[in-house]
Amino acid sequence: MNRIIKILFVLLVVRPVVLILLGLNVQNRNKLPLNGPAIIAANHNSHLDTMVVFSLYPLLKVHKLRPVAAADYFLSNPLLAWFSTNVIGIIPLSRSGRRKPQELFAECHEAIDNGDILILFPEGTRGKPEEGSTLKRGIFHLLKERPATPIIPLVTHGLGRALPKGEALLVPFNCDIVIGDTLVDVESSTELLAELTDSYAKLLNDCLTYNTTDEI
Repeated sequence: MNRIIKILFVLLVVRPVVLILLGLNVQNRNKLPLNGPAIIAANHNSHLDTMVVFSLYPLLKVHKLRPVAAADYFLSNPLLAWFSTNVIGIIPLSRSGRRKPQELFAECHEAIDNGDILILFPEGTRGKPEEGSTLKRGIFHLLKERPATPIIPLVTHGLGRALPKGEALLVPFNCDIVIGDTLVDVESSTELLAELTDSYAKLLNDCLTYNTTDEI
């Protein structure tokens, strides 16, 4: 049942919003993983980030997309919790830091074992519009138990202006989505974060809406 609800939400809500209100430039769509297990590691400026990734996928694949999201925000009230878990299909993650990594990422590992595609934001939270934040090491701790899982870097640009943090009104903007080459077999958190940072910088330069006053 949840699979049907998610497909209808993407078909009737997400795609019309993306197609009608946003001018979306997509590059390297062929690099998106259509089958899991895989992790899409994206920068994070807006709640639209997840919705736009959904819009890139065939409808029959969207049920396999599992955004990893902050439990303290998305489970903060019963209505939002129901929508987040049953429609969006989030994997709620505690940001308290009081749990061991193996316990913290248990549901992520289960999703990977199930062949799902995780949408993960290594920055950990939404930053200011079109400004990047320091990448967190959580993605590496997740991968320690599933080291063969491919990581696909993805950069968005413009969505932070279309729907910035703290705003409820969507403003039409031209936006970019650029997908990078897959990262595999990264041996340390330092190496992983360095490779992701480098990938983000290169992908940002491919964004048509990017200019030198923007940083990621």
